[in-house]
Amino acid sequence: MSFQIIEQSPKYDVCIVGSGAGGGMAAKILADKGFKIALVEAGPNFDPANPQQRTQLRWPWESPRRGAGTMRPFGDFDMAYGGWELDGEPYTRAQGTEFDWFRSRMLGGRTNHWGRISLRFGPLDFKRKDFDGKGDNWPIGYDDVKPYYDKVDKLIGVFGTRENIPNEPDGYFLPPPKPRLHELYFQKGTSKIGIPMIPSRLSILTKRVNKKRAACFYCNQCSRSCSVYGDFSSSSVLVNPAMETGKVDLYTNAMVREVITDGEGNATGVHYINKEDLKDYRIKAKVVILAASACSSARILLNSKSSVHPNGLANSSNVVGKYLHDSTGSSRMAFMPSLMDRKRYNEDGVGGMHLYTPWWLNDDKSLGFSRGYHIEYWGGMGMPAYGFGFNMENLNGMVPGIDGETKKAGGYGVELMKDVKRFYGSLVGMAGRGESIPQEENRCEIDKEKVDKFGIPVLKFHYKWTEEEVKQAAHMQDTFEEIISNMGGMALGEKPGKDSSYGLENPGRIIHEVGTTRMGSDPKKSVLNKYNQAHDVPNLFVMDGGSFVSQADKNPTWTILALAWRASDYLADEMKKGNI
Repeated sequence: MSFQIIEQSPKYDVCIVGSGAGGGMAAKILADKGFKIALVEAGPNFDPANPQQRTQLRWPWESPRRGAGTMRPFGDFDMAYGGWELDGEPYTRAQGTEFDWFRSRMLGGRTNHWGRISLRFGPLDFKRKDFDGKGDNWPIGYDDVKPYYDKVDKLIGVFGTRENIPNEPDGYFLPPPKPRLHELYFQKGTSKIGIPMIPSRLSILTKRVNKKRAACFYCNQCSRSCSVYGDFSSSSVLVNPAMETGKVDLYTNAMVREVITDGEGNATGVHYINKEDLKDYRIKAKVVILAASACSSARILLNSKSSVHPNGLANSSNVVGKYLHDSTGSSRMAFMPSLMDRKRYNEDGVGGMHLYTPWWLNDDKSLGFSRGYHIEYWGGMGMPAYGFGFNMENLNGMVPGIDGETKKAGGYGVELMKDVKRFYGSLVGMAGRGESIPQEENRCEIDKEKVDKFGIPVLKFHYKWTEEEVKQAAHMQDTFEEIISNMGGMALGEKPGKDSSYGLENPGRIIHEVGTTRMGSDPKKSVLNKYNQAHDVPNLFVMDGGSFVSQADKNPTWTILALAWRASDYLADEMKKGNI
């Protein structure tokens, strides 16, 4: 297919596609080193301090929908311009696949609304095959990445405590916030059964790390992106400083179609569609970095076909798009009678958990599944919500003051107000986030029959959980019930069973998808080398979650940041040597 493409000038040293964790970090490091960069983002510019874009500290009544989640998946004020379904940007699924693909179209991408759980992968996480014989080892180990984890900690800031847990590496931590009341109850429940619960590790500032970022003021609204830059978002912490160097030109609302190559198959730039005038443009660059997210980067590569790369760019291995995997997830809510009729006070804290449970059974090989999970907890007195999904009759004999009552909760007027006040702050919940074993057949590919509104062929997903993940979810649910019982709570609803895969979320719902452009030592079995550089195309790098060989039970963002910094250092050195 031929296009009339408008040439942009000048020619850049580096063109980076995507401004999230990987793209933002690459822009920051390479700009600081003096390289001229084009940063290409599929959505608009964004700054949480901009009064026109700020949603932090807005009241529900300030929304046209009164805070309902009819516009954005996590509510009107959540800072994600996107979702699992985007108008005019479809994707398709093979029969039997329930993969859901979340995209966020804005500067900083999904880092503007994530949970900011900032965990390092441990030594075991890079070499799981040596431990359980499944999947593949990374071509690098913890010691290769540790110096960059250290740098990320110091640059961005993360709170936590040193615990000396073998596969939960300690870092450079800011002081953690103290536990809230509901978290003390959880701590009581876990301690009775020997499950650890330690201060969380979140990239939220409990004290200043530089003059441009203020410390958290505990409004509990990190998902709205912080107007004082007290939490980590790529747009605030990486892209803004990169722009201040004068070395970065930002191209927004630019939907990249493909990487353009020369007659020898080397990258020469990118072809994008301007979403405002719908014209085709080309940016020329000596090096191209894809950091558009695991699936988006795979899509760009698979759409970048040429006579030299007939199977898609950097895809001589036929691995691009394969080994797609997401974190597992299963959750449970509970009611705490002892938290009824609470005294009202401000315990908002940070926008996330103050305590969490790291995986505690690495040495137990009798579980029926190979990889572990951590547990995240929530509760407290945030914006009031109401409703249990069952009648007050279920609580007879358990809730002080209502023994013998058979009335249903709620109603209207005064009765509703009484119930809301009575139950406010008494709901808690927990969720497991676990590691799945990458499968070659779990993949995304180009759908040959469908294009998006920009004329770009879309992705088709193939994905099924295995029994490993289902058994892991069953273990999560058993653990949740035991914790709830030991903390004096009541689990809400029926316990998920085998018919629902024990509450196991659809793949893609945890928004941790990785693995589509995996790194490895063998070019026949991997897309990238250990520095995120394409085996087939030396001046092409992928610096997002696509490079992951396996996803630990940890959230991937901290590792994306560390690997992007490491790869950027390598790229800069190779360019200065004239090797690229």
